[in-house]
Amino acid sequence: MSSIATLPGNALFRIKRGEFWSGDLGLTLITISLCTLVFIITPMREAGVSGRILVDLLIMVLMVFAALAVKQTRFDTILVITLILVTAVLLGAARLYPTPLLHELGSILSTPTLLLYVRIVLLVMFRGGPITWSRLQGRVSAYLLIAMAWASAFQGIEQSSPGSFHFVTAPTDLDQLISKLTYFSFCTLTTVGGEVTPISPMARSLTVAEAAVGQLFPAILISALVAMAMQSRTKS
Repeated sequence: MSSIATLPGNALFRIKRGEFWSGDLGLTLITISLCTLVFIITPMREAGVSGRILVDLLIMVLMVFAALAVKQTRFDTILVITLILVTAVLLGAARLYPTPLLHELGSILSTPTLLLYVRIVLLVMFRGGPITWSRLQGRVSAYLLIAMAWASAFQGIEQSSPGSFHFVTAPTDLDQLISKLTYFSFCTLTTVGGEVTPISPMARSLTVAEAAVGQLFPAILISALVAMAMQSRTKS
């Protein structure tokens, strides 16, 4: 107790952040937030139901928190936090002052931001130690984040080149476009198929790439977790 009390404020803050992400709480909040956003709020936004901004804000805060807590170089930390903040500002500005340019830039920057966050989640998952419930939650979070990253890329393509995707019912606003392309992204990642059809070469290339990732990512991730579990059991 006395040793903790004598620690500097910054060191104590790092310990608390590390404890937050070394246990289940950090990945649990991310998983709950993503599931709420993907399976409840995004479909309901198409019908005009609000609430997405609160979940987006929570996810952004957790992103910054995770970037500060995870073990990486100072440059990587600054890069991730800067990208998160710039993306958040652009998305907020696009909501307040909706212009095609702001929407397009927000979608384009969302893709690398989400993919960098996948990297952070994987770093937390594959840290040393036994396989825990938090690692399984991290797998779910990483999978959802990949689908959201591809959905943002699809949005950027459609916004920069309208007609890149064919919709059975054409979206009439941004919320409908986000909902339909998020649905299409998850259908592609899980190779289920859907009512949206990629038309342009870039849209088709990204669709094929996501389908391949949807097949390879779970298999590679499960294999890695099994190998970690066997290595941990051997050491114990």
